[in-house]
Amino acid sequence: MSSFFIKKKGPPKVFKKSENSAGSKRKNDGDTGNKLKKKLNSKHNEEISSDSETEGPAVHRKRRANVEEEFDETPQEKKLRLAKLYLDQLRDEEEKKAEEESFETDLIAGRLQEEVLEQKGKLQRMVAKDLLPPDTSEIRLLRGHKLPVTCLVISPDDKHIFSAAKDCSIIKCELHKITGGRKGTEDRHVGHTAHVLCISISSDGKYLATGDMNKLIMIWEATTCKHLYKFTGHRGPVSGLSFRRGTHDLYSASHDRSIKVWNVDENAYVETLFGHQDVITGLDSGSRERCVTAGGRDRTVRVWKIAEESQLVFHGHEGSIDCIQLINEEHMITGADDGSVSLWSVNKKKPLSTVKAAHGRHGDSGLEQPYWVAAVAALQNSDTVASGTNCCSHNSKVQLWKCGQGFRHLEPLFSIPVIGFVNSLKFSSSGKFLVAGVGQEHRLGRWWRLKEAKNGLYIIPLKRQQPEQEEVQNGEENGV
Repeated sequence: MSSFFIKKKGPPKVFKKSENSAGSKRKNDGDTGNKLKKKLNSKHNEEISSDSETEGPAVHRKRRANVEEEFDETPQEKKLRLAKLYLDQLRDEEEKKAEEESFETDLIAGRLQEEVLEQKGKLQRMVAKDLLPPDTSEIRLLRGHKLPVTCLVISPDDKHIFSAAKDCSIIKCELHKITGGRKGTEDRHVGHTAHVLCISISSDGKYLATGDMNKLIMIWEATTCKHLYKFTGHRGPVSGLSFRRGTHDLYSASHDRSIKVWNVDENAYVETLFGHQDVITGLDSGSRERCVTAGGRDRTVRVWKIAEESQLVFHGHEGSIDCIQLINEEHMITGADDGSVSLWSVNKKKPLSTVKAAHGRHGDSGLEQPYWVAAVAALQNSDTVASGTNCCSHNSKVQLWKCGQGFRHLEPLFSIPVIGFVNSLKFSSSGKFLVAGVGQEHRLGRWWRLKEAKNGLYIIPLKRQQPEQEEVQNGEENGV
């Protein structure tokens, strides 16, 4: 009895069991936690790069600061920051666009100013000071004509040269040749059957016009050399042709002392102008509705105002004026058989400047005569012109000249020796080369003959002085 009611010392088995189970549970939980910690630590260790292990505490602090800043930025602040970035980008784009537009505006303004000056006839590009004499080895001779070259023209894009000669043929850069026919074959031959004296091409390069001793004007398609029209009406040899720039209006001059106006698009005759007292030897025109002519032995230069049906008469040469060329709408240059070269303005009846015996003299002492100037050319809207001489000796040359400021005087630049009679001269539109048509005889007659000369075209390159070379030369002149 006593043993039944006496409480034994120590915890009962059930309590002990619960303690053991709870302890085992805590032990298991502790083991699980340790395992999770180990896994997290191992994962964390795996994600750390080798570079980060070498980073110092300062780098970690900086990173934490950046992360805090990123997280500290509110949506409104982010929107404000992006808006500022967008505005800065727009500002940069607008400034760049404004610079480009300003540059384009300057270019357009410069171009418009040049066009205005060109229309007024006051545009004068200073080119002559940069030109250098070409080496003799660089001058090429293109042959193809059997008889002396009488005239030539260069296409507006400078890719083709058209030349004509006394053999009645027309050659396009030696690539395409329009052969001439014999006298008396006019009815069955398509082309010229007499000496071709003049040639001109329209400013768009579409039409080519040629005139001959048979009083005929032929119109050709410049690209294919296909014959299109034949203009008749002159009563003497056709000595000058010129298309009005920007149009297909054609002006023609003749030994019958008349000027005729034609419309090539409509294959139509327009009108005839009279005034010269002798055969007309040369003609040229620009973009205005007017043309200029040289009157040969009547010693006059005339400006024909087509719309107003009036003419201006200029005097100055002592001999026959054989060639004429416009420099711009207000100025022109002429050459005569008295050896003089004259510079003119359409606003003055006398030459602005005249160089007598421009190519020198020849003959015995006391009986010296100036060399005959039979061809002139001008680089459009510039200060550079050229003249060519005719002589029966080896002293023929092409002389380049510089027009002074305001076209007040002529200064010689340099000369290029050639063998033969210089019957025609033309500058390329770009001013990169000059072409001289040379023959054994004068284009209008057979007074002399130089057998050593070759009938053909001399291609004369025009080099320009580089700015550095110019500075060096200026420095040497100043004693630097």
